[in-house]
Amino acid sequence: MLVRKLSTQLSQWKNNVNRKCLLVKGARQVGKTTTIDKFAKENYKHYVYINFDQTPEYQSIFDGNLDTETLIKKISLVIPSAELVPGETIIFLDEIQECPNARTALKFLTIDGRFDVIASGSMLGIKYKEVRSYPVGQVDYIEMHSLDFEEFLWAIGITENSIADIKEYFDTKTPVPAVMHNKMMELLKEYIVIGGMPAVVQEFVNTQNFSNVLRLQKNIISDYEDDIAKYAEDNQKAKAKACFRSIPKHLSKDFKKFQYSIVEKGGSARKYGGSLDWLYDAGIINFCNNLEIPELPLEGNSISSEFKVYMRDTGLLIAMLDEGTAMDIIKGNLGIYKGAIFENIIADIFTKSGRKLYYYEKNNRLEIDFFIRLNSMAVGVEVKSADNTKSKSLDTLIGHYGVEKGIKLSAKNIGGKDRVESLPLYMAMFL
Repeated sequence: MLVRKLSTQLSQWKNNVNRKCLLVKGARQVGKTTTIDKFAKENYKHYVYINFDQTPEYQSIFDGNLDTETLIKKISLVIPSAELVPGETIIFLDEIQECPNARTALKFLTIDGRFDVIASGSMLGIKYKEVRSYPVGQVDYIEMHSLDFEEFLWAIGITENSIADIKEYFDTKTPVPAVMHNKMMELLKEYIVIGGMPAVVQEFVNTQNFSNVLRLQKNIISDYEDDIAKYAEDNQKAKAKACFRSIPKHLSKDFKKFQYSIVEKGGSARKYGGSLDWLYDAGIINFCNNLEIPELPLEGNSISSEFKVYMRDTGLLIAMLDEGTAMDIIKGNLGIYKGAIFENIIADIFTKSGRKLYYYEKNNRLEIDFFIRLNSMAVGVEVKSADNTKSKSLDTLIGHYGVEKGIKLSAKNIGGKDRVESLPLYMAMFL
């Protein structure tokens, strides 16, 4: 079974004496149910599992009064096998987006405190309007993503000690031995192609078959389009699907600012803006906002109407491209998408480490792929698909715009000097 960082977070939550009900958010098929189910079975004497999508009649438990005594009676009646022992029982409310009243009930279950409660949902940002009262201040939140690069390395057998060895070179700014550097670049390319969706990663671990990987990825993409048809409002269905399918076209451009005219000739924010928000709320895409000025605070200087769009899982992006793209990446022949693919994987890595995404572009001439806050500074990050680390934009930015430091991520080993540092692409996970 895949090792997920969420397991550690769940243990930390359980060990907190002031814990509240926990809500785990995340896109479909990123591994929420599997991870929480395993944790519950291993850490509690009694376990009550309620899946509102699989068994819709469970929703009736949360009709009417939501005080804990009433809920206990209803759960015992509807699920006779449930053992509700204070201090020894965990209740897992899965697919909670299908039962808005259950989300409201989390407040009262927290106040009561007799049972540990974890809730999980995949479309929480989509169905928020149906919740009559949010449990503000009474719920802890964790967001789960598909496997990050480190989790992927664990899955294919790379030990934590080996990753720590690589990080030591990052910490000391010492070039990585060639054999280790080349191997890490190979593994990063595999991660780009495979992505982090658990079923896909497990299939690769079991079979090493890229054709099977692509088949599963295309199934997930089809599931996402089915979700659009199921959950999007009628006036959003076609528009959300059009925005989703346009992502590869946007990322193939030299300047990747999202343009509604690529979705449809004459398209506008008024027509398609809500559809993009839907895809974000469903956990399918990430926004990367342009900065008015390249300095802290990044969020305070971001421009909400100017943004790039990245897929949250780079493997799924690859599956949306032409047949054979996966093998082109492994062989290093990336064509017009080479910049886009490596930008997407860095956006993926940054997002999974908890960062919001920003970039800087001015007058269609100067563009820095990402800006991050690092050591109390606004740091520009340029992404290169090969070992060419020349970056006129980054040099210009540091020379004329007051930025103190820049980082170039490429296939090249550790290097650089003064205020511009060169790092291998795989070291983005240490930033």
